[in-house]
Amino acid sequence: RTAPPGKRMGHAGAIIMGRAGTAESKIRALGEAGIPVARTPGEVAKLIARCLEG
Repeated sequence: RTAPPGKRMGHAGAIIMGRAGTAESKIRALGEAGIPVARTPGEVAKLIARCLEG
């Protein structure tokens, strides 16, 4: 979401093609599949804790 236009960053960026696979579309698809997604780095630990609690 924060990469400059036209620049790929990280492994997720390697599989984004044109408008077919934006960060937002991937986040939306994961959410629709019931997979929790941390929206910020600060949410990662809380999300992991919730997942481990069951």
